[in-house]
Amino acid sequence: MNKIRSATTQLKRKLGPAVSTAHDALFAASFDGSKLSFLPDAVVKPRTNADIAALLALANKHGVPVTTRGAGSSLTGSGSPVQGGWVLDLSKWNRITVDADAGFAQVQAGAVVGDVHKAVEAKGWFYPPDPASKQYSTIGGNIACNAGGMHGGKYGVTRDFVLALKGFLPTGEYVEWGTATKKFSAGFNLRDLWIGSEGMLGVVTEATLKLIPLPAARWTLLTAFEDEVAAFRAVRALFAQRVQPAICEFLDRYSVACAERKSGKTVFEGQAGRPVVLLELAGSASEVAEQKETVLAWAKGHALAFREARDRAEAEQLWDVRRKCSGAMFALGDSKLNEDIVVPMRNYEKFAVFLDKLRRTSKLSIPTFGHLGDGNLHVNIMYHRDNRAEYLRAEKAVGTLMAEVVKLGGAISGEHGIGLAKTPFLRLQHSPAQIKAMQAIKGALDPNGILNPGKMFTLFKVWEHPRLKIALPWDHK
Repeated sequence: MNKIRSATTQLKRKLGPAVSTAHDALFAASFDGSKLSFLPDAVVKPRTNADIAALLALANKHGVPVTTRGAGSSLTGSGSPVQGGWVLDLSKWNRITVDADAGFAQVQAGAVVGDVHKAVEAKGWFYPPDPASKQYSTIGGNIACNAGGMHGGKYGVTRDFVLALKGFLPTGEYVEWGTATKKFSAGFNLRDLWIGSEGMLGVVTEATLKLIPLPAARWTLLTAFEDEVAAFRAVRALFAQRVQPAICEFLDRYSVACAERKSGKTVFEGQAGRPVVLLELAGSASEVAEQKETVLAWAKGHALAFREARDRAEAEQLWDVRRKCSGAMFALGDSKLNEDIVVPMRNYEKFAVFLDKLRRTSKLSIPTFGHLGDGNLHVNIMYHRDNRAEYLRAEKAVGTLMAEVVKLGGAISGEHGIGLAKTPFLRLQHSPAQIKAMQAIKGALDPNGILNPGKMFTLFKVWEHPRLKIALPWDHK
């Protein structure tokens, strides 16, 4: 601790007012969307590349932990400074420059994703990755966790749109991975190592993003099904016809019921509490018109009910159920474990059967929704925070869920990363040899282990951590 205090004094001398140790600033940077709070020793808002280089060089010399931060919207604890040290806040690094001729965008790490969407669409271009947090999450954070969103099934995720990165190695050395070109094959692809590494291998300051033409036409359809198995089977039948919706969102009956209770109206008259699938086609006018006929025929053959939007205003109305479901779930419990797992399409129906069994055995509400275009489902295990027995059942249910997902050939995380919350399950996904290879890369790029330490590879237990600044309402032990 004295070592960090001494290093912080040196940092203040170098960077002046860019460094804050005020309690309010430390607390604001102590937690992310996971609500796991660990007070850092200083918060740094760099003004220049030289500031970042100096900070990292000093941290590397004295072994000070550094956690890079944008909006702090991570849901797994990736952005929480679990070992204290310095928080490198890049939220003001938010410049966006669009090259309308080339179809590129030069975007600083702190730029909000929603602002990127607006900037590129004003030039007739489209940046598809659209996580639910897009109105506040930053490009840097999206790169750190390889975020996706509803458009992932057709267009891909963040990694598919990053052409080049600029930033710093943990040692403070400036690097550029890739160039602002559509082709690059000169040396190892270290750019993709940084994407999805949760800020553990380097500090991203700027990205060159690939854009695609803004779709000329869109069409939206909302469908209801008998049960979850029927919904999943129907979606697989649609994809078998080589139809690729821009968006294919699923809400199970529990998610729909929550939204209906909150709004006071049913999604489909006479079909209360039915699972729904919300589809959106996007592309050229001719492409959308052609696929629309196929999708309508599919809906007539598989759905209990369906409703199409005649214009964008009606499309917005159809989206209402999707927007309401997440917040409405808290009627089932005041807390939730939100797990963003991925299931292969071939096993959708098996997963639906498994979830029903998990609800029965855990005696918990588990509303589930997500993106059927790429199998990324958000499983929300609800419990009451002041009920110890419910929390323990929820904790056990997460372990059962993760084991089943891996058994089905899926992934324990689709876009939230590992952070702190999913460290107990990394070894379900990866063999010892695979984890050893990851750790070797970490050791090679960050030999002193200063960048975002204590994440991913270190087993994290909420109730055992000495630096945790929040309290559970009961004694877990």
